[in-house]
Amino acid sequence: MKSAALLLATVLASAATASGAEVAPEPGQDPLYATLAALDAAVFDAFNRCSDSAQLEKHASYFDPDVEFYHDNGGVTWHRDEMLANTRAHVCGNFRRELVPGTLRVYPIKDFGAIAQGSHRFCPFATGICEGEADFTMVWRHRDGAWQLTRVLSYGHRPAAGPP
Repeated sequence: MKSAALLLATVLASAATASGAEVAPEPGQDPLYATLAALDAAVFDAFNRCSDSAQLEKHASYFDPDVEFYHDNGGVTWHRDEMLANTRAHVCGNFRRELVPGTLRVYPIKDFGAIAQGSHRFCPFATGICEGEADFTMVWRHRDGAWQLTRVLSYGHRPAAGPP
């Protein structure tokens, strides 16, 4: 039964690829997905606790010094220090980010790293209610055994669809 389900999934994925549709790997089957999901959880765990300066520094360590951060409402920052100054001023102690379950997609970039895409919610600490939602795309570089973010896009900010 398990092998029949795997065969069916393979056939469906092959058919979708042949038709030109993009197919993200199944989360439980792909080591790259597992790596990027763990990185997403780690970078935003530190982000969510960035009012602690050690956590802000940990958050910073996931970003290349020349990271480009594109935010549809906030504009563009061209370097990690500028991005962190914005995080310190507008995020730390004010709200947390959570990944919308089931939205993370991961795509390899040959000889470079990977792209992670998904949706996330923003939840003010004052109310605990996740009021805002947005989509994201993050470009991760894998070099010398380490992963770092080189480009981040956060866009489509809107009221949250409903309670998590």
